[in-house]
Parts: sequence; structure tokens; C-alpha cells
Amino acid sequence: MPITSELRADGIRVVTMDHPPVNALTVQGWFDVAAALDEAGRDQATHVVVLRAEGRGFNAGVDIKEMQHSSGFGALIGANKGCYAAFKAVYECAVPVVAAVNGFCLGGGVGLVGNADCVIASDDAYFGVPEVNQGALGAATHMARLVPQHMMRTLYFTARTIPAKDLVQFGSVLEVVPRAELDDAAMALAAEIAAKDTRVVRAAKEALNGIDPIDVNKSYRFEQGFTFELNLAGVSDELRDDFAGTEKAATR
Repeated sequence: MPITSELRADGIRVVTMDHPPVNALTVQGWFDVAAALDEAGRDQATHVVVLRAEGRGFNAGVDIKEMQHSSGFGALIGANKGCYAAFKAVYECAVPVVAAVNGFCLGGGVGLVGNADCVIASDDAYFGVPEVNQGALGAATHMARLVPQHMMRTLYFTARTIPAKDLVQFGSVLEVVPRAELDDAAMALAAEIAAKDTRVVRAAKEALNGIDPIDVNKSYRFEQGFTFELNLAGVSDELRDDFAGTEKAATR
């Protein structure tokens, strides 16, 4: 299965994304992430979640091929609803979520990480929101939680990426470690949280969300409205077709 969830004896629940080749999730994959995080929050035995990935990178966003091979707007609506559900589930998970980021973290990956409570990354990790290249908008809400405002705008308009090591200075990434040490570093932080009284930590998570200055769910939903407009105008299909053709040529 692309999404697995395992509860360890110490109260750490490990949710893993494994959808080769690049962890670009299908519509169902996004809903599966949401379901795993919702289940984790409901389970009183879960004290903390580590969200991680297998493979070349953490997450490459939405599966563009699924969208382009579908007729009508069903896949688009499904992807938007799935991403919204997954991001919301991470943010509203009743326990802290530690994101362990390896390799690329793009588009929807930024949505997941930007909604997490703590972020640890490997030294090969980088972040970006390339949506403008594919005629979509979204995840600016979450990139703004990782970098300052003007940096976010530059990254968004240019579709540039930023290495994880540059996020440490902003405090959004706690630490950057060699890739081979990423899981151990994430588990060490998670274990520190898991050792606390889960009743207090769950209350703290709810309290911190309650004082958040930005309603991330409403903000992201607002962004999605522009994605629908671009799709209705035909802009998104044109750019996604170009992207799919370029990707296909690159793999020949």
C-alpha cells in the first residue's frame, strides 16, 4: 500500500508514504494520508506521529498523469479535496506531527510539511511550490509557514526550490542531518515528545492551533478557488500537457 501506519510500543506512530517512482500521490493516496492521521489522533495510545517517506523524495505533490488521463474535472476535484483533507488532517491531528523530509518536497509535500508541528530534514532535502508551471495554485499558505513572506513570494512566482539547510535559520526546520541519520533523528525528537503526559500534549496541540494567527484550512481553500478558475479557462490543461510531454521526453 502507498500509505502505511505503524504504532510502536513507545507511543510513536509512524506513517510512511511509499508510492514510486516519486511519491506523487493519487487522489486515493491523499485521502489515505488523511485517514492515517485521523486514525492516529483518535487512538489514545498514539502520543506523536512521524510522517516520513520511502524512496527518492518525501513527496512530489499530485499525480499529474492521473489527472491528464482522466476525462472531465473529476480527478481535479478529487485531488483538490484529497489534498485539503490530508493537509487538514496533519494540522488538526490531536497529537504533534513530526515531518521527516528526505530529498524533494514539492507542491503537496509542502502542504503536508507546512502543517506539521516539527520538521527534521536530510541534507539532500529541498522544498518548492512549482504549481505556476502546471497552471495551478496552492500551498502558498503552507510555504509561508516555512519561510518569510517575501521569500515565499519569490519562490512561488519563480517556482524555485530552497534547500533544507537554508530553512534552519528561519526556525521552520529544526535540524538537517545526513540522510542515513534522518529516521533516527526524527524518532529521537518524537520519543522526547512521546515521553510527556499525552493528556497535556494533546491539550497543548489544541491550544496552539487555537492561537494560530492564520486559519490554514480557509486560506488554502481560498487558493484552490483560483486553481479551479485556471482549469475552467483551459490554462491548466495546456500547461500540464506540456509538463507531461517534457517529463516523458526526459525519461526516454
